[in-house]
Amino acid sequence: MLLPALPLRKRRPATTHFMQFRTKLLSALLCMATLAHADKKDGTPISPLYLLPEPEQPLSIPQPDRPLQPVAELRPIVIHTDVPQQGIDVSHYQGRINWEIVAHNKDIRFVYVKATEGSGYVDDYYLRNLYGAKQAGIPVGVYHFYRPTASVLTQLENFRDNVDPRQQDLIPIVDVEKRGRGSLAHFQRGLRAFLEGVERMFGVKPIIYTGVNFYAKYLRGKFTQYRFMVARYAEEFPGLCEDVPILIWQYSCTGEVDGIEGDVDRSVFLDRYSVADIMLPPLKKGKK
Repeated sequence: MLLPALPLRKRRPATTHFMQFRTKLLSALLCMATLAHADKKDGTPISPLYLLPEPEQPLSIPQPDRPLQPVAELRPIVIHTDVPQQGIDVSHYQGRINWEIVAHNKDIRFVYVKATEGSGYVDDYYLRNLYGAKQAGIPVGVYHFYRPTASVLTQLENFRDNVDPRQQDLIPIVDVEKRGRGSLAHFQRGLRAFLEGVERMFGVKPIIYTGVNFYAKYLRGKFTQYRFMVARYAEEFPGLCEDVPILIWQYSCTGEVDGIEGDVDRSVFLDRYSVADIMLPPLKKGKK
């Protein structure tokens, strides 16, 4: 059986395909030029809008008692011993503290109290602890818990609005335990900006508090001009992976001190450091 002849399809000239391709290309270039013009107009970079978002990294809890391997131990292993040059740090977790009883413990030579955290949090017991320690005659300083996901500016405002440098005896501490999202470079830039803001406020570089693991992973090589308070809950402290000044070793988070109910962080000076090395110079006490 014969099939009916099918009509032949007319093939488009090659020039037609080229014209369609050229039209699409010109349209794309025009769009890019428009975006570039808008980018220059208001100064806001547009290109990052088209980048794939970074995957959220799970935030592991710092484990200062287990250093990363391998660790270049630049200081001989220090064994913790009970010496007079010790201190504590407290927050609302310790509740009402009887500072008169704490002051009777001659081993407690300094105390750091939590003042602020992130952009808007103020510790409920900040002023009570600050004045209580001062009235009991214990040198006292404050610390801010740094939140990398919060604005550096609003964190500085929170710290500045609630902390008066003239009321402090000790160099302030910036507690750095969280990595946050985004690139490592972004985290390090934000932290540096916050540290510099605190330095302008107090007239002296703050001390950085962190853990052995956290330092090795996120701070190494970038903050060597600062001095550190390092947490490692063990009987010995092997040092960090860099030769940076470590003033204080927080050796326990379950310490016991008369006048304080429950656990409290205990710390001891390393090397030849003492309370004199963390005192805020009188001439550098900033203005509120």
